[in-house]
Amino acid sequence: MTTTAPDVRKTAKPAKAAKAKRGGVIGNTGLYLATGVAGLLFLIPFYLIIRNALMTDPEITGEEWKWFPTSIQWSNFSEPFDDVTVDFARSLWNSVVVAVLHTSGILLICSMAGYGLARIPYKHANKVFYAVLVTLMVPTAVTFVPSFVLVSSLGWVDSYRGLIIPGLFSGFTCFLFRQYFLGFPKELEEAARVDGLGYWGAYWRVVVPNSLNFFAAIATITFINGWNAFLWPLVIGQDPSAWTVQVALSSYMTNQTVNYHLIFMATAISILPLIFVFLFLQRWLVQGIAQTGIKG
Repeated sequence: MTTTAPDVRKTAKPAKAAKAKRGGVIGNTGLYLATGVAGLLFLIPFYLIIRNALMTDPEITGEEWKWFPTSIQWSNFSEPFDDVTVDFARSLWNSVVVAVLHTSGILLICSMAGYGLARIPYKHANKVFYAVLVTLMVPTAVTFVPSFVLVSSLGWVDSYRGLIIPGLFSGFTCFLFRQYFLGFPKELEEAARVDGLGYWGAYWRVVVPNSLNFFAAIATITFINGWNAFLWPLVIGQDPSAWTVQVALSSYMTNQTVNYHLIFMATAISILPLIFVFLFLQRWLVQGIAQTGIKG
């Protein structure tokens, strides 16, 4: 009577599958745990802003830590707008105008420059591109004073022109657009040229509508940078009527007094536009960032 040895391969497969499943469960659990901890750490600053904005100064600076206000101070919400020393509503409007126009200008100018460097044949195109890259190596502090002298000589101090126009070109954004357009399908542009469109028509009617994800990603980053800009608006906006919201926030801290709940409430109000922009563009933001990979 003979006996047959069990098939080792058949018994090994379920064991390997079970081990892989256990490893996958443990790996996913660790991933979710790490994501949850990272999300919690990300939300802590927002919690502190809202908590302090709805407290009184003695509660904020008290020795005993309080997770929530003893009595929510809803009146703090109107205090930034009632302050006669700082026109907070005006500063919010200035920031909206500056950030929107700055973002629109960057998208238009840098996308056109990047498309021209990527698609329009020109014997000096590489030289121009290298010149743009050289500007990335020049520190901002080096060009700050010459830029201010130029803006001042043009009479643009305390004006939207002085706040917006000097920042309407970004060498890095131009570089990103060029690299993106190098990977854009040429077949779509060739079909547009068959229909009689030139470079401008192909750019405006074919390339831009099919690149909204990338444009949304660049727009989000540019809007945040424009909204959070501080040093240049501080120098150009010498009159309080030309202050942006970041400059207005800095005025709440003086050598004599620091109004904590006012600072936190004004900060909470000032970040609302950024949250709205993110929520509106989040559909395209992730896909756009994925398309910012350097190609070519």
